[in-house]
Amino acid sequence: MPFAIYVLGLAVFAQGTSEFMLSGLVEDMAADFGVSLQAVGSLTSAFAVGMVVGAPLVAMLSLRWPRRRALLAFLITFLLAHVVGALTHSFEVLFVTRVIAALANAGFLAVGLATAASMAGPQAKGRATSVLLSGVTLACIAGVPLGAVLSEAWGWRSAFWGVAIISAPAVFAVLMSVPSAPVDPAAPSVRHELGALRTPRLIVTLMLGALVNGATFCSFTYLTPVITNVTDLGSGWVPAALALVGIGSFVGVNIGGRLADTRPGQVLAFGGAALLAGWLLFALTAANPVVALVLVFLQGALSFCVGSTLIAQALYTASDAPTLGGGFATAALNVGAAVGPALGGLALSARFGYRSPLLVSAALVALALLLAGVARAAGLTGGKRDTPAVENRPAEHPAEARS
Repeated sequence: MPFAIYVLGLAVFAQGTSEFMLSGLVEDMAADFGVSLQAVGSLTSAFAVGMVVGAPLVAMLSLRWPRRRALLAFLITFLLAHVVGALTHSFEVLFVTRVIAALANAGFLAVGLATAASMAGPQAKGRATSVLLSGVTLACIAGVPLGAVLSEAWGWRSAFWGVAIISAPAVFAVLMSVPSAPVDPAAPSVRHELGALRTPRLIVTLMLGALVNGATFCSFTYLTPVITNVTDLGSGWVPAALALVGIGSFVGVNIGGRLADTRPGQVLAFGGAALLAGWLLFALTAANPVVALVLVFLQGALSFCVGSTLIAQALYTASDAPTLGGGFATAALNVGAAVGPALGGLALSARFGYRSPLLVSAALVALALLLAGVARAAGLTGGKRDTPAVENRPAEHPAEARS
């Protein structure tokens, strides 16, 4: 993999830390601004909405920019949003900075996916995708806990400064390592890329990605009450369980990256079935501490293995729309990240018990498998063509190959 792809992964690490770190800062932020916990929670919702709306929208706006310029613009905007957030004493200003940071994050990830895929070559999009998504998994393992430690020691603002500091070297690294290439006059227009995104196969792939990611975030958002009330391990075990999720996701995304380019059909078929079985088994055996912790790791690994493979498949299918393909893939994942926890919350509100989010996750994966089966029967998933890097894959656009 080219060094520049790992640089993009560093930036995604900073952005993933920002996206998830508020879970450990809400009480301090509420006390500092004199607002309710629910108000601080709205910052997370604002970020999620910004990611969903911003990914395709900002990607379209930047379509005629050279990719290095677009990446730098998004990353610098993201950095400055955190500097302003760390300095402000106005909750309204902080809210605006979270929306701006989300838009910049969405744009960076959309362009970054397309850039990494083109730099990795026509047969290694899965590996390139896994490097970028490793930044998100490492954020869960190290970035978010580090943000909590900084907040405990020097207040919540230090966590925002930390994200800005991590982003700074990524700015210089992108400037030095990502190739500078002018926009090709023959590069696809917005209309062309939007037209290329209308393929049924891509739409199905994006829907599958949203469902699988919804299942992932549904259960892991409510993992704490499962560990403390069902498994009965006590609150001291929650950080360990969350670390297992992060480690599992890191392992899964790297396994998925190695297989997504050569055996995506097997990964999605066997991985999807194992994911469904795992959520059901977790719901049934959550009271057993050993089994529960093992399944936390395995489900994290399977979720990100299947999820990263679906993103790679979306990039292969949208090879005639590389930038907007990455944007819509980003949006689909964030739709799942928003809808999954909402459904899990509804199940808990209906008093179905602390295991109910696990069953909701199982239902979402079952729906994904059903959709995949119907699409396959209709010939919308490529049949037995499970090596898209070699067989029947649309040619790369000349502009992408040269970027």
